[in-house]
Amino acid sequence: MRITRVSAAATLLLAALTACGPTVDTGTDDATTTTPSASEASVADTGQAATEPSADTKSTAALPDMVGKGLQSAQDEAQAAGFYLLTSHDALGRGRNQLLDRNWKVCAQTPAPGAHATDTQVDFSTVKLEESCPASGDQSEPEAAGGTMPDFAGKSVKAARQALDGSTSITVDDVSGQDRMVLMESNWQVCSTDPAAGAELDGQPVTIGAVKFGESC
Repeated sequence: MRITRVSAAATLLLAALTACGPTVDTGTDDATTTTPSASEASVADTGQAATEPSADTKSTAALPDMVGKGLQSAQDEAQAAGFYLLTSHDALGRGRNQLLDRNWKVCAQTPAPGAHATDTQVDFSTVKLEESCPASGDQSEPEAAGGTMPDFAGKSVKAARQALDGSTSITVDDVSGQDRMVLMESNWQVCSTDPAAGAELDGQPVTIGAVKFGESC
């Protein structure tokens, strides 16, 4: 009987201790634990809303005034200012290539001096050092010929050839009486054409009479 009473008392004591012990709250019923994002953490730390980095913008620079300078010097100065897309053309409309830049000078530039995006193409209008810049701006090259012969008088033989259809058979004659071979066609000017200006073009051969620039037709 004593053993039974002791066991019953021990059981009651254990139950009382269990009822009075601390209760562990797992938090699964009332709340959900979350991890703040990087942007939220930034807001918490600084008190300011996080901002996304802006997209890259084109860089700009001041394009100098290169008119009157030698073509090579102008190109060097443009590159030093941050402009690397450079081109040039013959201001006299003769279609000549600027093979040796130091032999050419700048008559005009596009775009004009000032602030521009550095990926802007800069085009120099040029003539040879011994030549004068055209007073009224660039002399245009003739437009592509259609079904009618254009008036090529005064234009370079090279420009005339480029304006005619690529399949056209062309003969160039020196009409100065010196019977010279026309080798560098950009140095020769058109005096006459056969068929004449205004005539219909339907695939017939074309003959160009020419003299060197500086000579009279």
